[in-house]
Amino acid sequence: MISLSVPVIKGNEKKYIDEAVLNGWVSASGSYVTRFEQEMADYLKVEKTAAVQSGTAALHLSLLLSGVKPGQEVIVPTLTFIAAVNPVKYVGAEPVFMDCDDSLNIDCEKLENFLKKECTKTSLGLRNNQSKRLITAIIAVHIFGNMADMETLARLADEYGLKLIEDATEALGTKYTKGSFHGRYAGTIGDFGAYSFNGNKIITTGGGGMVTARKDEDVRKCAYLAAQAKDDPLRYIHNHIGFNYRMTNLQAALGVGQLECLENYIDIKIKNYDYYREALQSFPDAELIPFNENARNNHWFYSLLLTNKNLKKDTLMKHLKEAGIETRPVWKLNHTQTIYQGCQTYYIEKAPYYQRRILNLPCSVNLTEKNIDFVTEAIKRN
Repeated sequence: MISLSVPVIKGNEKKYIDEAVLNGWVSASGSYVTRFEQEMADYLKVEKTAAVQSGTAALHLSLLLSGVKPGQEVIVPTLTFIAAVNPVKYVGAEPVFMDCDDSLNIDCEKLENFLKKECTKTSLGLRNNQSKRLITAIIAVHIFGNMADMETLARLADEYGLKLIEDATEALGTKYTKGSFHGRYAGTIGDFGAYSFNGNKIITTGGGGMVTARKDEDVRKCAYLAAQAKDDPLRYIHNHIGFNYRMTNLQAALGVGQLECLENYIDIKIKNYDYYREALQSFPDAELIPFNENARNNHWFYSLLLTNKNLKKDTLMKHLKEAGIETRPVWKLNHTQTIYQGCQTYYIEKAPYYQRRILNLPCSVNLTEKNIDFVTEAIKRN
């Protein structure tokens, strides 16, 4: 079986984990947590990061510290993993679903039209004309590691007084190479950024996440809330509701080793994407979704778009599975999920098309050219 996306452990990970075990620091304290946070901060060119339990936890804390209140609204994309949306409900708010553009990221043109035509600026904040609720934040997801249009998103967030939260859980290492954000990494441009180190991400801690923020004080608050909001850990005094969202020292030790490999992994991801694209160039019925030309994207996932309307995604996926190739469709659109039916949407037109016609191809770092040849030949054959 050629798997979709599996972790590759080939650096100093075992050495660091063995050291953590020998020292007895295996839980939510230890030198590797501090080291991982600092090395992530150095990599991202920010002052501080806070290690947490998951990317979902990072988003939850970001929404809390963005001041999102129960009964308010947060703008989210419909085409994304549901973990980007559920934290909105954790804080008692309601999602408003936006369409995607041709990069699969949130459609900024429709977003601007919505803010301009469907909302009103008031002394209390931006009010949704339909629901009469205040809108307080936008969650922008860098889908499959492809940089969203952060220049437009940052401008709109500033113009309408909204907090901008970047879900960079799929985009560690993606950075702008052109424009006003030249050199800035996904997750470091908005008010908050959330990363994930789940097993299928470009680097992994088995589980785990990280928070960045425009203000260092907000990163410290994230770390405080993630550790049960201990105001006096000796006497167990807690003045705020906290969470058990800490990353363990063992996870962090794995993360330190993985981070050392990240740039090499991105180079491999880009090379393999280019090899796929070349192999499929003469194939008239499908093409790979391109990446943002203004950024060095981490190329986490490779999305095959079936351009021939007679080709059925599920049929191709079945044939590839029979050939020993694991693929995966795009997520069920969130506004169609049972738990979110009835939530407000705004001209969702492109997302259903892409949801019907995209299949994600094997993209592990350990993928060989021989593997890619096998996959592309199977696609053409079926």
